[in-house]
Formats: sequence, structure tokens, C-alpha cells
Amino acid sequence: MKKILYSSVLLTGVNTPLLHARTPIDQTVVDLPEMVVTATRSATPRQQLSAATTVYTRQDIERLQVKTFPDLLRGTTGIDMTQQGGDGKTTSVFMRGTDSSHVLVLVDGIKVGSATLGSTPFEFIPLDQVERVEIIRGPQSSLYGSEAIGGVIQIFTRKGGDSETPKVTLDAGGGSYDTLKAAGTVSSKLNNTWYTAGASHYNTQGFSTRPRVNNPFGGHPLDQPDHDAYYNTAVNARVGHRFDNNAELEVSFMRSQGRNDYDGELQDKTLFINQVAALTGSFDVRDNWRTILRVGHSFDDNTQFAPQAHDKGFVSRFYTQRWNASWLNEIAMGDNHQLLVGSDFRLDENAGSDINGVAVPNDGTNQYREKSRYDVGVFGEYHGQFLDNHFINASLRWDENEQFGDYVTGNIGLRSNWNYGISTFANFGNAFKAPTFNDLYWPNAGNPNLKPEESISAEIGLAGKHHNVQWEVRAYHTDLDNLINWAPAPTVTDPFRWIPSNVDKTEIQGIEAEISTQIMGWNSKLNMNILSPEDRKTNKRLLRRTDKTLSFDLSRSFGQFDVGGTVLAQDHRFDDAANLVKVAGYVKVDLRAAYPLDKHWLLSARLNNLLDKQYQTVDAYNTADRNFFISIHYNN
Repeated sequence: MKKILYSSVLLTGVNTPLLHARTPIDQTVVDLPEMVVTATRSATPRQQLSAATTVYTRQDIERLQVKTFPDLLRGTTGIDMTQQGGDGKTTSVFMRGTDSSHVLVLVDGIKVGSATLGSTPFEFIPLDQVERVEIIRGPQSSLYGSEAIGGVIQIFTRKGGDSETPKVTLDAGGGSYDTLKAAGTVSSKLNNTWYTAGASHYNTQGFSTRPRVNNPFGGHPLDQPDHDAYYNTAVNARVGHRFDNNAELEVSFMRSQGRNDYDGELQDKTLFINQVAALTGSFDVRDNWRTILRVGHSFDDNTQFAPQAHDKGFVSRFYTQRWNASWLNEIAMGDNHQLLVGSDFRLDENAGSDINGVAVPNDGTNQYREKSRYDVGVFGEYHGQFLDNHFINASLRWDENEQFGDYVTGNIGLRSNWNYGISTFANFGNAFKAPTFNDLYWPNAGNPNLKPEESISAEIGLAGKHHNVQWEVRAYHTDLDNLINWAPAPTVTDPFRWIPSNVDKTEIQGIEAEISTQIMGWNSKLNMNILSPEDRKTNKRLLRRTDKTLSFDLSRSFGQFDVGGTVLAQDHRFDDAANLVKVAGYVKVDLRAAYPLDKHWLLSARLNNLLDKQYQTVDAYNTADRNFFISIHYNN
């Protein structure tokens, strides 16, 4: 009977084995890591999974020369994204047409994001501290509970432990908009103990996010010509030890802190802190049974200040935190069958808020009358192999939410790897998301009568691998009930009041496809998304979603010199629920090059928006003009 040590090692994020050769800087067509954790909460060979999966390794991040986390996600299969300006500005991620709050985000297994807003600030995630990103598209509530309607993004922080000789990496660079970046890590292994420590700083003066626009609150037009800067300083650390009895213990920590300037009517600067910490232990109960215990804590702290027209005064502060605990048990039932049984506990807290200079004490005297909410989940997942090349994944979960009672979610996936390099797969599942504290209790606007959002999704797909060509096509359908939508609801005393309500039904249909190959030394990859996300009550497209996306990446090596480029094309989108405010589509071209000075030093350069395209993804919010970034990297 096979031991499942490496499954638990991957699950805890320690010494993740990537079972393929290290990818050279120029390679575009790469095999995804053989083992994927997030799709089943246990390390599973990717060729046995029915779920749609994208993995970015540290080598991919460095090859693509992306500076921020939104840059990494942009153009990914199944993902649409909007950004209200340049680096550090509010970023929304629409996975298969669902909302940002429908994407569950984990850092080293710990749930992160704002408990009041309900979404994750992707723009503040420090990419220099990231080792690996796993993206699972499709409903995952049967494994993770609330929020995983569109899918799950799990981030693994930088790690080490390959050698007793300390490994050091250094990165430094600069470019347009007075952008500067510096980062470094050190890692090593001593006997059965490993450690990693890293720090980074990203600093840009940015550009004016918004031109002169009409004031939605009336009065004189808004004109904020100042540059909108962004600063982010981050650290991460991981320390682990493997005992003689094969038990393991690891501590991980990541923190980012900085400032973001933007153009807003009521506020224009945010000071932010985001932090996550985890303690994970695992040991063998029996030869075929490994148990994993994890506890963790994450928080987000945001303080907003008013624009110059309001004397730069303090406006508000939000501090929310999430406590996480999980117990997982991996049980191997023969070589071809595995059972995962576990339980999760999460406590969300609106730990302190101060709105418009008035403290919100969370003591029942105001509309933030609830300051905390717990959720307990119990789940089981079965993974089996039949007749050599046929696989099944089935999961079932029961959640008890303190405010909304019991929810049962399930998912089943089938995959068959046939002859001639052809694979077929199908998935069916449901998911839910509980309303946030803001949805329910925002002062003078929250709606305590909201129902949780619920979805049912079905998916079929086909994939193939023939010589040096790999391709995959998937079609999916999602019915989403009780979608929470904020809309204007003015009163005599508050003419600019908005309140949330449940939309009757939303229907999302889509096709996503990708193909990669190598021709005459050129590595290429093409991604395509076709989407139809509609409010069935009005037959209008959902806010800010584009219906067509095409992404193409091409690269090649000429001796030691590596070159590459990316083309991203997106159709128009609408910036209002009535589909009256149209944001035009665009085509954007980026180029990159890298040259190794010797075995330790690498010089790289990237030119973004080659055609100097003036485009927007959110109405009235500018994006960057043609810009460049040059950096140098050291790795011993």
C-alpha cells in the first residue's frame, strides 16, 4: 500500500516536489507540475483531475517578468479582470463570469480577504514573496465552504530547504513612472530543519488615474491631475522541521504594508496592512493514514483619507480578521483509492471600524450590530482510479453558518484518459456564499434580510496531447440564484444612498480553450474565453464582464538571449447594470527579453503596451501608457 507522505507534504506547503525538470527562462510551453493540491486538498496527479487547473511556478513568474499579482493573472484562461488605474489600484477578478467575492483565496492554506467587503485585495499581494499559485476554476464549496462559487486561488509563499548551503536570491530594477523594486530571499536546510526568509519593496509614483470627469454627487466636475503613487513593503518567513517518526511541523508568515493613492470623490489615499500566519503539523496515524492539523490567522487593516479638497482629513478605518482551523485525514485504501475526511472552523470578525470620523463600536447601538460570525464545516472527498485510465473525484460537505444555518454542497468529477492522447472530463456541483458584514449591516444601507447566494454548475471538456501540441476545450453552465447587487436607493436625508438586494437569477455560460506548441524553435500558447454572463430578469450582461478574451504568448531563445511577447485582446464591457455605459475593447502588446551575464546574474527588460494603446477596463479610469521596466537578478 502506498504511503501518502508527499501528499501531506504538499498540503502543508513544505518542500513541494515538482516532478518535472526546472524550466529554462525562455520556455513557454511547459508541463504543469504533476501534483496539484488545491483541487482535492491533497496532492493529486494533474492527469487524474477533472477540474480546470492553472498553475504558475516561481519559474513562470520570473520568465514572464510580471511585477504584480494582477499582472500574473491577466490573460489567464477563465479569468477576466478589471483595474481602476495602475499598480495598487482596486482590482476585480471575475472567474468564469462570477464576482470577485465568489473567488476563495488561500495563502498557505489559510483563508484571506476582507470580512466586511468579502473580497481579496489582489492588488496588494506581494508577488516577490510568492513561490507558486494554483488556480482551480469551477465550484469548490464542497471542499472549502462559502465563497468558492467561481473557484479557488491558492498562493504558496516562498520556501527553501533544498541544500545546506544557503541559497540567496536578489532582484532590483526600475522603470517608467519612477518605479523601483528590490527584493531578496535566503533559504537553507540543516539536517531535517528548513527555513526561508524574504523581504521586498515596490514603489511607483504612478500616473493620474482619472481625467476630468463629471461629479456623480453633483456640483463642479472632478479634476484630480496628481500622480497616484503606490508603495508596498513585504516580508515572509517559513521554518519547518521533520522528526524521525516522519511527523512534520511548520510555521509560515507573510505581511505586506504600504500606501495607495487614487482618485476618488470622498477619499483618495489608503494606508494598508495585510498579514497571514499559519502553524501546520502532520504525522502518520498508521501506514496508510496521515493526519494534518493547521491553525492560522489573517487580518486586513485599511485607513482611508479624504482628498485635498477635504483637507486630507481622516475618513474611515476598517480592521477585520479571520481565525482558521482545519483537521484533515488522508486515508489510502489500496493503491488506487484515497479518502479525505476533514473539518474546518472559521471565525470572521469586524474587529474595529471608524466611519466618517465616528467610531463603530459593534455593541448593538448601530447597524453593524454583529461583530463576528463563525462557520463550521465537515467534509469528505473520495478519489479513485478504475480500469487504469478512468478517474472519479466526489466530495460532500455540510456547513453550519452562525447566521444562515445549514448548507450542504457536493461535487462530482469524472476523467478518462483514452488512447491517442485524448482525455475527456465532466464536472457537476453546487456552491454558496454567505452575505458579508457590509451587505448586512453597513450603516444606513445594509440589508439584514439578504439570502445567501447559491449556484449549480455543470461542465464538460476534451483535451489532447499529440507530439509537441497540447490543447484543451471546456464548456460550462452556471445558474446563480440570489446574486447580491448594490443599487441606488436615495432618500430625502441621503440622496446618494445605495442598498444591496438579491437579484432573482443569473445565468453564466462559457467556453474556454487553450493550445500550446513549438514550431521552428518558437514556443507559443493561445488562450481563449467566450462568456455570456446575464441577469435573467433584465437579460443584461453582468457589470464589467467582457464576453471575449484572447491571449497569445510567444517566445524563443537565440543562443543565450531569450525574447518573448504577449498579445491580450478583449472585447467591450458595460460599466452599469442597464448596459448603457460601454467601455471599449482593446488590444495590448507586451515584449520582454532576458540575457544571462554569467551563471549567477541575469539581466531582463520588459516593454509594456508597445502600441501605446489608450484603453480602460473601468469607465473613466486610465491605464498605463507605453512603459518599460529593467531589472537585474542574482541567484547563487
